[in-house]
Amino acid sequence: MTSVLHQGTRLSRSASQGGTHLVAQMPARQRIWTGGKTDLRILSGTANPELAKEVAEYMGLTVTPIRISPFSDGEIYVQVQESVRGLDCFVIQPTSTPVNENLMELLILLDALKRASAGRITVVMPYYGYGRQDRKAAGREAITAKLVADLLTTAGAQRVVALDLHAPQIMGFFNILVDHLYASPVLLDYIRSLDLEDVVLVSPDVGGVSRTRAFAKKLDDAPIAIIDKRRNPSQHNVAEVMTVVGDVKDKTAIMVDDMVDTAGTLVKGADLLKKEGAREIYACATHAVLSGPANERIDKSCIKKLIVTNSIPHERDQISDKIVQLSVARLLGEAIARIHDDTSVSEMFE
Repeated sequence: MTSVLHQGTRLSRSASQGGTHLVAQMPARQRIWTGGKTDLRILSGTANPELAKEVAEYMGLTVTPIRISPFSDGEIYVQVQESVRGLDCFVIQPTSTPVNENLMELLILLDALKRASAGRITVVMPYYGYGRQDRKAAGREAITAKLVADLLTTAGAQRVVALDLHAPQIMGFFNILVDHLYASPVLLDYIRSLDLEDVVLVSPDVGGVSRTRAFAKKLDDAPIAIIDKRRNPSQHNVAEVMTVVGDVKDKTAIMVDDMVDTAGTLVKGADLLKKEGAREIYACATHAVLSGPANERIDKSCIKKLIVTNSIPHERDQISDKIVQLSVARLLGEAIARIHDDTSVSEMFE
């Protein structure tokens, strides 16, 4: 069987100082060492090792090496290569494509840490897969968001750090602590740098109004508009856009959503905004799922730029040139440091 080994050494004391900090720094990062040694570990599966490396570098650490080997029949073998007994372990793993494989890998890694007597196990999920099925919309359906919460807890997670969950009520599906982070500081910094005029924030559906309103408040209380849409219950990822509620004529419209999957809804919404007289159309979303024809649709659309984060990894040459991918490593790193140091996480967003 072949194996993947995430290389790492004993954690370094030197903290990364380069670059502009997207969130306010606290002394927390400087106090994670006690008695000359580190009691915190950053670990990663194979879903997004580059993001985990960025987080570790921000904190002046390295990623703890893990051996991940698939058997010939597809089973996954995981072994942590260093002692984690009594240590504060943070596992960074989005459950993105391939969703089932990454989820199972995460569960096995959690079990390995639990059986290695880790002091505390925190799962950092930049993207929470299966989060869209958060309620029963029809009879005989599963609620997979709750199922995944139960699986993580059973496997050994004692705390979860999630980034822009599809629905806030998913936090209530857990019987363990959940810290819900928002990518808005990262996205808003970039949007401000564009120096756009006559901005209107647009929610792609009624369910996203609170998210859009929060963005608008941070952009000098910009006006908002809402796209009223009707989904076809017999087809996933298909939406029929109906009308726009609000004024977008001669304005720069910025569509705000938590994720972009096939981009069908996003592109149809942009077309409608264009018909309603919007001068320019931008879009931003935390999670770039980008499945199926998403990149082709975005390329052919009237969207000028789609601003996303690296919560889900993509090679630059495999995504549309219109997509701008921003890093959330500093955001996650700061949250991890504050959790470890028992200081406020919510202050990052105030």
